[in-house]
Amino acid sequence: QVQLAESGGGLVQTGGSLRLSCAASGRTQDIHAMGWFRQAPGKEREFVAGVNWGGGTPLYTDSAKGRFTISGDNTKVAAFLEMNNLKPEDSANYYCASKWGYGISKFPRDYRYWGQGIRVIVNS
Repeated sequence: QVQLAESGGGLVQTGGSLRLSCAASGRTQDIHAMGWFRQAPGKEREFVAGVNWGGGTPLYTDSAKGRFTISGDNTKVAAFLEMNNLKPEDSANYYCASKWGYGISKFPRDYRYWGQGIRVIVNS
């Protein structure tokens, strides 16, 4: 099994920045891709960004392009989401998730392991 734990969330003003971290442990050799998702109250969980472990171009949802950057530690023990120019609509619980098999997916069903989530609140 893989265990994932997010950190770095919190409260920030519009235009501010946060850096989310996702610490991985357990069978990290089973991680081939990582994704960040978010879920706001009353809404479905949505894809934010994803990256293949081992290189390749990351994938971002349109609202994250140009503002968010996903990266990973080469040893597969951590992934990060740098978020800049945050907006109130970015407020949500953010989750990291790991995927077996290369290829970034936008669909939560394709990710096997999930962190508990961390709250991000952006005040206007």
